[in-house]
Amino acid sequence: MKRVIDIAASAVLLLLLSPIFALVALGVWLDLGSPVLFRQDRPGLRGRAFKLYKFRTMRGAHAGEPTTDGDAQRLTRFGACLRSTSLDEIPELWNVLRGDMSLVGPRPLLMRYLSLYSPEQMRRHDVRPGLTGWAQINGRNAVSWEEKFELDLWYVDHASVLLDMKILARTAAAVIKREGISGENSATMSEFTGTHGATAARAPRPCQPVTANERE
Repeated sequence: MKRVIDIAASAVLLLLLSPIFALVALGVWLDLGSPVLFRQDRPGLRGRAFKLYKFRTMRGAHAGEPTTDGDAQRLTRFGACLRSTSLDEIPELWNVLRGDMSLVGPRPLLMRYLSLYSPEQMRRHDVRPGLTGWAQINGRNAVSWEEKFELDLWYVDHASVLLDMKILARTAAAVIKREGISGENSATMSEFTGTHGATAARAPRPCQPVTANERE
């Protein structure tokens, strides 16, 4: 049932939001040039890599363009607007339609984090990653990594269609209020460096090194 809902909802939303998609794409092109989409390998179900698509919001945030600047320095004014309204994530509906992601689930983070997770934290990949999730409506980037993973694991253990509907409804309210967009002293979320005292789980290696360092 969850997959049927994902397919139907993502297809309808892609069709309904296509005019907005086109306008945002034009805005990104005028702001940052080509390409307008940010593409990066992210871990999906069971930690398998897939190509995630978002609108670019930062300078130097596409494959093959290395940078040493922090997120705050690379984030443009238009990009900040897209992030605050979550419009930068519209292309992820294509990932949902393809089956890489679900509407609801733990957010897909970076491939290099896989080797830093404890075996318990690795369970967040027992379900498909989502456009939104339990952690996103309970603090998003304003909570610590440990709190975020605890919330993700709570969702994994309690996932249901009814819970997904509740999360989607609360996500709409959170987007309107623009809550939890940035972590403390960060334009997005601070780098995850592992949980103190935790034994890292074995994880698949990324398909290729990531040269652009954009995080959600």
